[in-house]
Amino acid sequence: MKKNFSYIITSIISIFVGIMGTIMVFHYFPIYQTDSGNEIKKAVSITEENTIKSAVNKVYDSVVLITSYKNGKAIGTGTGFVYKKKDDKGYIMSNHHVIDGASQIKVTNIEGKEVNATLLGSDEYADIAVLSISKDAILSVAEIGDSTKLEIGDTIFTVGSPLGKSYMGTVTKGILSGKDRMVEVSSNTGGYVMQVLQTDAAMNPGNSGGPLVNINGEVIGVNSIKLVEDEIEGMGFAIPIELAMSSVEKLEKGEKIVRPLIGIEMVEASNTYALYYNQLSIDKSITSGVVVVGVQNDTPASKASLQRGDVLVEIDGTKIDSLAKFRFTLYKYSIGDKVKIKYYRGKDLKEVTVTLDKQA
Repeated sequence: MKKNFSYIITSIISIFVGIMGTIMVFHYFPIYQTDSGNEIKKAVSITEENTIKSAVNKVYDSVVLITSYKNGKAIGTGTGFVYKKKDDKGYIMSNHHVIDGASQIKVTNIEGKEVNATLLGSDEYADIAVLSISKDAILSVAEIGDSTKLEIGDTIFTVGSPLGKSYMGTVTKGILSGKDRMVEVSSNTGGYVMQVLQTDAAMNPGNSGGPLVNINGEVIGVNSIKLVEDEIEGMGFAIPIELAMSSVEKLEKGEKIVRPLIGIEMVEASNTYALYYNQLSIDKSITSGVVVVGVQNDTPASKASLQRGDVLVEIDGTKIDSLAKFRFTLYKYSIGDKVKIKYYRGKDLKEVTVTLDKQA
């Protein structure tokens, strides 16, 4: 009987100690919590070391949505960023193709305020446009950086409006995948080459004109979705900010960017159909270059005695293998510069110095 009584007392004490122990654990170790009495969850504290939040916050409010209209109907959207505020105006940079063909342009800031914008100037070749809006709609001004200081593998990010207003302010992160990439672009006036930065940060329609930004929150490029071909995935391109800013001062004043010419019509030496169509023939040993189809009167080409059928293969030491490469190389020079051009006339390789003039 005594043994049974001792067993009962011991059991009661054990249960009491267990209950009190459980209460003490919950009281002194609050990392354990109950959810409706059914599930125990552990509270976890997360510390993020590689965040880009501070850099994003630095540029975020300077980014705007650009909507282009024609005859009262929206014809496209893109992105831009405020790079300057002066007097009663804010100045926005974007792509030429974002506003091309528009009769009216509206800008929406990140808080949703929409205002009319004035197109000050744009340049198709550089794919840069400059707009102005009332300073009242400006929330922040982006800081301009230096793309030449970047190295392959550096962290970069974009802020833009893929697919329009619904996804305005989207941030995508990546790395700098390449520098000084040469990308061929087609336009209404013919093909040309652009020198661009390459990134793996996601870009979609609507990102065009937005900023490519470094880890310090400085703009180092202007995104251009126009440069992304349908069959290419995971590759985005941006115009280096130095090239973009080189045109800004003139575009702000509404001045046209004037580039040099030599005054010839031309086709690529590798384009056999174009040669046949223009009734031209060149030596079979010549496989690249541009062939002169015609020479305009009173131009640098005519003054240098270039003729129909000549094959231009080099400008100041730079090999010319396409029309796009010809334009890219020529447009590096200024009006009045002298350049040496090597060309074939028949089988003979010749050289002539040409003084560049302005486009008509």
